[in-house]
Amino acid sequence: MELKFMIFTSSLLSSSVPFSLSTFFSFSFFFVFLFLSSSSSNAQQTYLNNEQLDCYNNISFTNGYYCNGPQRSCISYLTFRSQPPYDSAKTIARLLRSKPSKIVKINNLTNVVQKIPFDTLIIVPMSCSCSGSYYQHNTSYVLKNDDENYFTMANNTYQGLTTCQSLISQNPDHDSLNLFVGLNLSVPLRCACPSRNQTAAGFKFLLTYLPAWEDDINSISVKVSGGGGSGGAVNPQSVLDANELSEDTTIYPFTPILVPLKTEPKLIKSTAIPPPPPDQSSADLPPVLLDQPKANNKSSKKWVSTGTGIGIGSGLLFLLALSGFVVWFLRCHRRRQSQRGEKNKQIPDVKKVEDDGGSAAANNEYKWSVSSEGVRCAMDSLISYKLEELQNATMFFREANRIKGSVYRGVINGDTAAIKRMKLDISDEINILKQINHSNVIRLSGFCMHEGNTFLVYEFAENGSLSDWLHHHHHGKKKKNQSCLGWKQRVHIAYQVADGLNYLHNYANPPYIHKDLKSSNILLDSYLRAKIANFGVARCVVADNLQEEEEGGGGDLQLQSTRHVVGTKGYMPPEYLVNGVITPKMDVFAFGVVILELLSGREAVTASASSEDGQTGSDVLLSESIKMVLDGENVREKLKDFIDPSLKQEYPLDLVFSMAQLAMDCVALDLNSRPTMLKVFMSMSKILSYSLEWEPSV
Repeated sequence: MELKFMIFTSSLLSSSVPFSLSTFFSFSFFFVFLFLSSSSSNAQQTYLNNEQLDCYNNISFTNGYYCNGPQRSCISYLTFRSQPPYDSAKTIARLLRSKPSKIVKINNLTNVVQKIPFDTLIIVPMSCSCSGSYYQHNTSYVLKNDDENYFTMANNTYQGLTTCQSLISQNPDHDSLNLFVGLNLSVPLRCACPSRNQTAAGFKFLLTYLPAWEDDINSISVKVSGGGGSGGAVNPQSVLDANELSEDTTIYPFTPILVPLKTEPKLIKSTAIPPPPPDQSSADLPPVLLDQPKANNKSSKKWVSTGTGIGIGSGLLFLLALSGFVVWFLRCHRRRQSQRGEKNKQIPDVKKVEDDGGSAAANNEYKWSVSSEGVRCAMDSLISYKLEELQNATMFFREANRIKGSVYRGVINGDTAAIKRMKLDISDEINILKQINHSNVIRLSGFCMHEGNTFLVYEFAENGSLSDWLHHHHHGKKKKNQSCLGWKQRVHIAYQVADGLNYLHNYANPPYIHKDLKSSNILLDSYLRAKIANFGVARCVVADNLQEEEEGGGGDLQLQSTRHVVGTKGYMPPEYLVNGVITPKMDVFAFGVVILELLSGREAVTASASSEDGQTGSDVLLSESIKMVLDGENVREKLKDFIDPSLKQEYPLDLVFSMAQLAMDCVALDLNSRPTMLKVFMSMSKILSYSLEWEPSV
């Protein structure tokens, strides 16, 4: 304390600011510093609260856990979920810079090269040390492909054990826009040593635990032993205290939770996902890569859900309340940081369009950076055009500029745009799109109201609709130089659409149901990046629907319904067609149909051949045909017949099978049997990961 006061006094006397103002500033921040220093040494760590997803808003606790304990270094533990190529003690140890033998011992493995089942939770021992203000364990990583960036490294490769903010801070010489294959980057992993209070209570270790979708504090406490209580179980209250959480705080998947331990940790029960039971009908196919959601899976657990907000220590709130001037200063400081962050976030969007070659992950840093402040900027940035400007842009809406229907190609200030002319009241679509900021949702840049007509100005998708690419051979719509979409391109597109829908359902504020997802409403830009378009019938989600769905999908949803059923045949689920029921599972069903279109090249509805007596049969739904393909015998051959022949057998059949199974789950007749978009997005992430490693035969 005396040393801190001497430092404070010295800085005060040497300041060139007038003494009274300097005194006020210094005393205010001195007391804040003293309080935080003393409380953090006795209290615990601040929970990330999903702040790590906003790469360019560098809040201090996103850089690591504060170095606030009596030990500057200690033995710590992390959890990691096995996934290829990191599915053995040897490969996991290499990624996380740990010792393979220790991973083998603590997880009761046979040897360092034993293949660990997919998604098994593994405990990894490692050293943890103070580096400046934060605890961390240092490792390194060499970029392997163009799709990788700080966001994907933090949240995909390292599963949330680091943050893009800490990666950016740790690698100041390598700008996020100038990463390249072969670059060796420093990776600080999140770890911590026990605080004074924890040490006094007998805790010797801290485990950095990565929650899964189904986890809550109680389930985490049950899964890990070493707490020193009855049977070695962890006390849930000690976990809450360690992360400065309360019982009603929402926790998030893949956002680390510190678990205090008195002895070396052990997993009480296996968290590996069991493989699906063998099916004779698909015995000749490669193993299924993905865990399939089970129908009517009810759960009483609180879902590891999504939301917003940032927790601030009660002591800091108290001190800020004492000084209005300090509050003003801190707010101004954060506003300047936010403005710099918004400026930085605009840069990746432009750069990636030029450089990423259509990669699905390339824009993740930008597209996840969504905040209420960003929403306000989007509203303010919507341009109101004059009719004359749009007439000049489209050559007075001449036929040669018509893209399709009432949509015209125009050039405004040198930039190509899509201008849609409508006579309907589309204020709802404007209100939705002006609040949405995601690279896989079409961007609305402006509008014009004129004598009952409404004109919307969108970003231009140079490659038209997905429908045109998949079905041009049926309608003679093939464009000049238009080639067939390859396997990886199709998986990328499916992944991007799932990403966009996951955003709409779970991250947009408020969340939305698109209600009219189809291949003709999925546009492709110059790099074949998917853009979800046409929000004319979109509906705001009832908040409880998402919570109930993510808690198990079998709860009693607060159903919205309508008597005015609007949509496209083949994409509408039965509960909507029959009863007008509206839930997020509508979009899941339609997405399943889009997957089937990508796999087969067929349309959602096709006319059946006429019968022998000359009568026309009923239409064939793509959502029904997949069941006949995957059921019964000879699945491999039926699947090959189902696949788009334009792929010329250049595809990995095991991944086709997994993607087809996912699609079949999505188009289940019972809405409660369908997975949520969160689970669909995770499954598509895995399929994409495997697809990127697949190479076509020569």
